Amino acid sequence: MRAIYHPDQAGHDPSFFLVKGRVERSKDSPSRVEHLLAGLARLGLPVEMPQDFGMGPIAAVHSPEYLQYFTSAYDRWQALPGDPGPEVVPNIHPNHYAATYPRSVVGQTGWHMSDTNCPIGPRSFAAAYRSAQSALTAAEIVMQGAPQAYALCRPPGHHAYGDMAGGSCFLNNSAIAAQALRARHARVAILDIDIHHGNGTQGIFYDRADVLTVSIHRDPAEFYPFHWGHACERGAGVGEGYNLNLPLPPATGDDLYLRSLDAALDRIALYAPTALVVATGLDASEADPYAGASVTTGGFFRIGAAIAALGLPTVYCQEGGYVSEILSENLASFLGGACSSGVSA
Repeated sequence: MRAIYHPDQAGHDPSFFLVKGRVERSKDSPSRVEHLLAGLARLGLPVEMPQDFGMGPIAAVHSPEYLQYFTSAYDRWQALPGDPGPEVVPNIHPNHYAATYPRSVVGQTGWHMSDTNCPIGPRSFAAAYRSAQSALTAAEIVMQGAPQAYALCRPPGHHAYGDMAGGSCFLNNSAIAAQALRARHARVAILDIDIHHGNGTQGIFYDRADVLTVSIHRDPAEFYPFHWGHACERGAGVGEGYNLNLPLPPATGDDLYLRSLDAALDRIALYAPTALVVATGLDASEADPYAGASVTTGGFFRIGAAIAALGLPTVYCQEGGYVSEILSENLASFLGGACSSGVSA
């Protein structure tokens, strides 16, 4: 198993996180990186720097309007008259119902952000860019013949749509990796095991049949992202039937999670992809601060082993999994399981 990470990814340090009307520090803190790197060290995995594939593979997933906004938003925000805050945070959410795209950076911020949990600071774009390059490097390693590769993607990506950030995510690393894999694979599957639904990934591929999207997550009726991730969402147009959501009840433990994983893996096997991307969220942990499920460290080993047993060339893109005393153990357990099923490291 080869592991990819760039230190610029720790430069994004968001401070604004709105919780029930109160401002808190974001759970996507740079300290997550230290725990995840410690998890790799537990397995003795050296960390490689990503290659730089440029903006092309990112632009294959994200719209030119959105990329122009994201690359310029912080500087334009700081140039606003008055006393702008230290981070770009929306105060309007038109949800794209309006007919006219605004010129103002304030209006564009509402247009391109689904919530307030994706503040843009001075080093946010650089961090997100390197995170995407880590995912692309892992995809390239797999396309060159390696059975598995892990990208320590931070910021994460699976809540980002093609033209909209949200939920700590700016560039959809898993979608970018899947799109890159399509250059050599006719069918690619994305399995999202984060406890939050991968709504951005679903949105990007919702009307496509060449990328199957499967997500196991806490029932969004009472959990972020609330408005997406229900079992009735199956895809649209030629993509109908190529999206599968498997919502879980609160406090889901190892056995129930693994039964849902079996259903997910059965659907993936029937689709018969020749490559797999795993949106590797570890926030289903019993110790995660989001408290969305109760999966144990040993459970993550079983999850990793079951996924690897598919025998597919696989790219693992880190998604959630927030700071707890066992985050590093959980990553080591998951990747250890992935390397235990007869798959070469």
